[in-house]
Formats: sequence, C-alpha cells, structure tokens
Amino acid sequence: MPSNAVNPDLQREREKASFNTQEFTYWWLGGKEKYEAKKKLEKLFLDDPELKDELPISYMSPKELYEHSVRKAVIIAKKLRELRADGEDDVDTYTALFGGALGSALIKEGNPMMLHFVMFVPTILGQGTVEQQIEWLTKAWNCNILGTYAQTELGHGTFLRGLETRAEYDATTQEFVLNTPTISAYKWWPGGMGHTANHAIVVAQLYTKGVFRGLAPFIVQLRDLETHMPMLGIDVGDIGPKIGMKSVNNGYLGLKNVRVPLNNMLMKNQQVLPDGTYVAPKNSVLTYGTMMFVRVALIRDLSQTLAKASTIAMRYSAVRRQSPIDPNKPEPQIIEHTTQQLKVFPQIAKAIIFKITGEHIWNMFNNVSGELEQGNMDRLPEMHALSCCLKAITSADSAAAVEVCRLSCGGHGYMDCSNFPTIYGMTTAVCTYEGENTVMLLQTARYLVKVYAQALSGEPLVPTVQYISDYIKNREFGAFDCTLEQIVHAFQFVAAK
Repeated sequence: MPSNAVNPDLQREREKASFNTQEFTYWWLGGKEKYEAKKKLEKLFLDDPELKDELPISYMSPKELYEHSVRKAVIIAKKLRELRADGEDDVDTYTALFGGALGSALIKEGNPMMLHFVMFVPTILGQGTVEQQIEWLTKAWNCNILGTYAQTELGHGTFLRGLETRAEYDATTQEFVLNTPTISAYKWWPGGMGHTANHAIVVAQLYTKGVFRGLAPFIVQLRDLETHMPMLGIDVGDIGPKIGMKSVNNGYLGLKNVRVPLNNMLMKNQQVLPDGTYVAPKNSVLTYGTMMFVRVALIRDLSQTLAKASTIAMRYSAVRRQSPIDPNKPEPQIIEHTTQQLKVFPQIAKAIIFKITGEHIWNMFNNVSGELEQGNMDRLPEMHALSCCLKAITSADSAAAVEVCRLSCGGHGYMDCSNFPTIYGMTTAVCTYEGENTVMLLQTARYLVKVYAQALSGEPLVPTVQYISDYIKNREFGAFDCTLEQIVHAFQFVAAK
C-alpha cells in the first residue's frame, strides 16, 4: 500500500529552500484567496470516490476508457452546475477543470466534454447576438445540449480560406443548406464529436444570392436529443486512435443537404437578412475570435503542464541516488550532478516564465476584448500576432521540455506510471491544433514586416513592437552594463536588427 510519509531526501530538499515556499505558492495561484479556493475545489472533486480510478487507465480498452471518461465527465458537469447555481463558479474553476492540473488529474487522457465548455459555449458568447445567447446558453450551461466546434477538415486545417464545407442560403425557406461536397471537406478532429456531442458549431463557406461571402459559424444539431442517433443528412463518428488525448473522443462529420434555420448562423459580427442581403463584419479577424481565445488559454495552460513535468523530474532527481562522484562516499542524489541540474533547472525556469507570460497575455486579451465591444479595433492586429507567436513558442518549447524531463528520469521516465507518456501526448498535440506552429510563426513574421514598414515611414507603433522604432532612430547599441534593463534592450536591439 502507498505510504503518506515523505521521502527523507525530498523533505530535506524542501527544507533547504532559500525562499518562502508558501509565498511562492500564493504568487503562482494569484494570491491567498485563490489558493484557498483551489484547495476547496480540489477537495470537492478529488475526495469524491466516484471520480477515482479503480483500474489504471492504461489497462482499459478504448471502449472502456471512453465510457469511464464519460461517466466522470457527467459527474464533473453535475458538480459544475451545482457550483454555478450557488454562484461559486468563475473563470478559474473552468480553467482548473478543463485546462489545468485538476482536470488532468480527474480525466488523464482528456475530458470528452471539454470542447463543449472550452469552445462551444465561448463561441456562442463571442459570436452570438444577445438573442442567440438567450436562446442557446442556458441549454448549453445546463448541458441540456452538448456541443463541439467543427472547423478543421480532413483536407484543410490552419489554412482557413481553403475550407470546403458550404452553407448556401435559401431565401424561400429562410434556411441554410450545409454540405461537405468532397471527402476532404469532412470535418475532422472536433473533440467530443465521435460519440458525445449532439450539437456543433460548424464553420463553413457562406453563400448568399450565389455570392461567396467568407466563412461563418452555424449551430447544427448532430444527433437526436432522445435517441442520440444521427440526424438526417449527418454522417458522424470517431476518427480512431491517436498518440494522446485518447478520451477526448475526436470525431468526423459529413453533411448532406442539412438544413438549419436562418437564426442558427451566429450573427454578432456578420449578418444575413431574411432576403439574403449580407452585412459584412467590421473586421474579418473578428470571425476568428474563438481561435484567438483558445490560443491565449493554451499559453496559460502550458505553464501548468510544464510545471507538472518539471515537478516530476525534480522530485525524482531528489530521491534517486546513483553514480558516486567520490568512490569513497555514498551514492549522491542525482540532482547533485551538474549535468542533471542543467537538464531540470531550465525547465522549472521556463514554467515560471510561461506562467508570467500567460497571465500577461490573458489580461491583455480581456482588455482588447473590452475595447472590441466598444468598437475599438486598434490593438486587434497586435493581439492576433502575439497569440500566434506565443502559442507556437510555448507549445514547441513545452513539448521539448517534457521530453527533457522524461529523459532526466532515466528508464523510470519511460514507464507509463511516470505520467510522462500522457503529458507528452497532450503537450505535443498543442503544436498542431488551433494553428500549426510553422504557420503561426509565419503570421507573426508577416505582422513584424508590416510594423517595420510602418516604423520606417514614421508611424507610431504599439508598445509591444516600439523597440523597432527605437532601433530605427538609433542604430548604435552603446555600452552594456549587465542590468536587467540592458539585457532586455539587448534582446530588442538584436530582434530589430
């Protein structure tokens, strides 16, 4: 039976800390109140015997794992509904359960209802009119309907202009007719679509009066609410095994002459009138608001993932003893070896830096969202570029860091019980979804080229890229005095040059 006693080597390392660990914990979580809220939330979920694994999930078949995960997901959703009814839920609650350590502790390979809360509901909030929110949100929050988000297709992902799913407006019935005209137009990858969701927000090419208008989101019912069988014209199912995220229940979707009412197109940013007249959005990027939101959320989540991996590696390094430096002395903890420190310490540092970055970009996103509500889109290009850039950097660096942490644990890191296989599978997936990283970096580069041209013409730049204007005005670096300000200036100087 496992013991609750702390390994003496690990306890000694904790006692040797040169800083106040409780103070650091409060900082990491955003203050003492949030720490206490976190502990309360963990007790509510982790102490529930219905949410414990009687059998390690690695011994389950795909069918058993899915059913096990759905059972847990339903319990989690019920508890969330109770918290919401009592006014005790907030953004941190959903972050913890669907992107943070608590959620991955409860359902290790991913929650099959995750996209319902992470993308379906936020898209209705971000792109639906007030009337549409009134119609759909209560049902969604109460899980009377379960949704997912269907954008990526078998043939196209990050290149959104290449999406083939079509929605043609029929003014005689005031309905949209949705079709996936080719096999490559099939929606591919939506979480929960395989067997779980009964609704989806489907992103499709919009045609009115025979004219292509761009992409638009539509709420489409996938399955009957009583029988859970596919609706007429719907071809839906599970895409099969993956490296990780094995219980997220990713699926495919084909549409054949599926009709949805006019009001099922989310129309906060763009509208289609009953006669087919199209009203364009003020800015086309507004249509992609959900993706920007998810990218920002992923940046925050990755700091938690990396913190988890580096914690496992650090604890292992404290208790594992091997390879005496002095043959006349006992084997030391492997953390005493400089080579081990060079593996593990940088990953801890990255987790902290990603945490700070994640909180900064999250606050910036909320501020920019508030500005957008007022019709001010001045900082939207900056927000888009930053979310693209940081999503790519944090996901690529985190995936590489998790592998370093695994290797630092030797053969034990290769064991499934180390949790590294699951962590790596979940982390490396982020390099691809919500914008493939190479494309994200190219979009960042395009933004930088654009603002560099603006700086050359003397136009004012936003604070994030102000260093480019500073460099153009003064191309001499000057003396370097090793202060933090000078280190930042050095990075900016090299980046601008």
